[in-house]
Amino acid sequence: RACKMKIAIEGCCHGELDKIYEILTKAEEREGIKIDLLLCCGDFQAVRNSDDMMCMAVPPKYRQIGGFHQYYSGAKKAPFLTIFVGGNHEATNHLWELSYGGWVAPNIYYMGNAGVVWYGGVRIGGLSGIFKAHHFHQAHFESPPYSEDTMRSAYHVRSCDIYRLKQLKGHLDIMVSHDWPLEACHYGNTEQLLRKKPHFRGEVETNTLGSPPAEELLRLLKPTYWFSAHLHVKYAAIYHHDNGSITKFLALDKCLPNRRYLQILDIPSAPGPFKLERDKNWLAIVRLTEPSMHYTRSQWFPPSGGNMDMSSVLEDEEETVNNLFGRDFTVPLNFSQTVPLYDPHSRHSTYSGPTAQENPQTADLCHRLGISNPFKPGFGMRVDQRPTNQKDLDGGVQGPSHTPAPPREEWANPNEIHLVEEDGPVTTPGEEGGASVCAAELCTNPDEIHIGSDLDGEEGGESSQKAVTNCTEPGTGLGTEPETGLEADPGTGLGTEPETGLGADPGTGL
Repeated sequence: RACKMKIAIEGCCHGELDKIYEILTKAEEREGIKIDLLLCCGDFQAVRNSDDMMCMAVPPKYRQIGGFHQYYSGAKKAPFLTIFVGGNHEATNHLWELSYGGWVAPNIYYMGNAGVVWYGGVRIGGLSGIFKAHHFHQAHFESPPYSEDTMRSAYHVRSCDIYRLKQLKGHLDIMVSHDWPLEACHYGNTEQLLRKKPHFRGEVETNTLGSPPAEELLRLLKPTYWFSAHLHVKYAAIYHHDNGSITKFLALDKCLPNRRYLQILDIPSAPGPFKLERDKNWLAIVRLTEPSMHYTRSQWFPPSGGNMDMSSVLEDEEETVNNLFGRDFTVPLNFSQTVPLYDPHSRHSTYSGPTAQENPQTADLCHRLGISNPFKPGFGMRVDQRPTNQKDLDGGVQGPSHTPAPPREEWANPNEIHLVEEDGPVTTPGEEGGASVCAAELCTNPDEIHIGSDLDGEEGGESSQKAVTNCTEPGTGLGTEPETGLEADPGTGLGTEPETGLGADPGTGL
């Protein structure tokens, strides 16, 4: 592919859309570029109103309405297509409506629990949530209204979504997740990572930092790029596969002043104009596997213990999907509002809990696929409706023919990241200078992801000291980038960083 598109990658959003969009728009103006797509790696917080805010699994002091509601209401529109996956701090009830993916606002698209889309010839996969071993084999039984427990378990990755992603055929250009894949910490500058996050050392040394299911997908799907967030640090790595290919991994920080949470990359693409399209292979997988799914508290296990080769069956199913969609997989612009708009004068004390809503987008997709919509109020009363013989054949109940060993204890992720005091509060636009940020917050990289000897512009080595010295000018928080000599914009503090701003690893030249 001779053409390229500019894709901005963002770590944990935490409702700071206004700030993120302002920084990227200033980058477009300053550098004469056009951003084609923004990918957000979770904790997006698509909070529409006060009820949504009460469905976020965060301490009460962090329940802030944020800026998303203005994009939901239509008061504002995203300046470029934004695609995101869910994290562990989300408006759980909102994303539940769109578990197969859909528009949360005009020009802002959620990937669902798991999903695959195309944009401009770039194939993008997504996996929402974080890994917890004790919920991994459960079905998606949670639905509004939530208890304190189900509000949290709802964002834990499930084996059924991993199973579906494992059936993908063909090359994946980009994979987006909230969790890091397990072992990603060993394929970059690990010691520099530990200097930034010393409390990771125990998990790094016991190889429990990250998600084992995500690592399985990394090894199997071999995407060109893998982007994550969650651990609140910028970190790059290169994973070498046994077939000679590589995956360039990049994790980014959360949206706070002087944190590295944005990166711009040039990705090979088809010629424009671009449009968002569903993936035929993924739709066929969803349609083919839906009869084996259930939505109860019972454990779910894959058909035939996960050993069934679906390749030949998928070919026929893809042709069926072709006919159902008329070979047109363009994602329709069918966003619609499903809850009342935010009222800043409403009293939170009257909150009694949101009810489940059926989203017309999910209903339309399921209708076109010829499957029932399990993400609607009272679907089967969340009980297993499949015939007994199908349960035995397809999994979902325990039996001697397909009951795997219990989840490995070492798969637990003890370092689940929450909003904590040491990271400071989630700011809102206008605080700490609004969108005025240190140049280190945004990196433009037209070429490659590099493993860094200067992980975050801090600590260790002459180059890192140089970056810190030049990043901040007394009294303004602005400065001049040492490598490019470009002065930061006085209005935004935005500058340009060469490559990733990480520097080359002397041992690898990467």
